[in-house]
Amino acid sequence: MVQGRGSAKQIVTIIAVTLLVLLLHSEIVDAATFQVGDAGGWTFNSASWTKGKKFKAGDVLVFKYNPSVHNVVQVDQKSYNSCMTPSGAKVFKSGNDQIKLAKGQNSFICSFISHCQSGMKITVNAA
Repeated sequence: MVQGRGSAKQIVTIIAVTLLVLLLHSEIVDAATFQVGDAGGWTFNSASWTKGKKFKAGDVLVFKYNPSVHNVVQVDQKSYNSCMTPSGAKVFKSGNDQIKLAKGQNSFICSFISHCQSGMKITVNAA
């Protein structure tokens, strides 16, 4: 059987695209989704929610809450410890926020007055 010019190129391209799709699919399959606070959602005393859980970069945290009384702010460790929202921080306020974890430390607070100080904050370490 005689193949036309370019057939080998087409086969290599098809194989490369197939491998790329499989690689992307495996990354999606490996990511887990966690609802912060489980059935209770994002609320006070959430800091202990992370205990016993293992997180990876690419996992998604879902923050469910009443947006008229809470929000979610992604902060650095200094802002987490001081419960202060730094200028330029990303503030989520939909009541159903989905945030993908980066590798390393990921910290979140509620910036409504006294909520963070009352325990509405979490830090997640993603491998």
